[in-house]
Amino acid sequence: MTYVIIEASGRQICMKPGQFYDVNYMNAEPGDIVKFNRILLLNCNGNIELGNPCLSPLKVKAKVLKHLKGKKITVFKMKAKKNTRVKKGHRQHLTRILVQEIIRAN
Repeated sequence: MTYVIIEASGRQICMKPGQFYDVNYMNAEPGDIVKFNRILLLNCNGNIELGNPCLSPLKVKAKVLKHLKGKKITVFKMKAKKNTRVKKGHRQHLTRILVQEIIRAN
């Protein structure tokens, strides 16, 4: 079981090859290959490597599958005794990626 923890779009994400993940919108077309180079941890069959802060010889190769919108979030603001109410909604733009492989560059 091999997995990595990467830092992407301000979050830490645990990624395994062959699975897909939703990250914040990336300016790439569906079908493009993207590489993540901020690898914080690598677990390869129980052997754990920690970065300080990153593992520089590693990269994660992923394919952009599609762009989508996330779950709707309702924002409601109200000021008591002022009869002021504002209701807004927001859907975050996301990019779905498929992790293809973890590359060790020398």
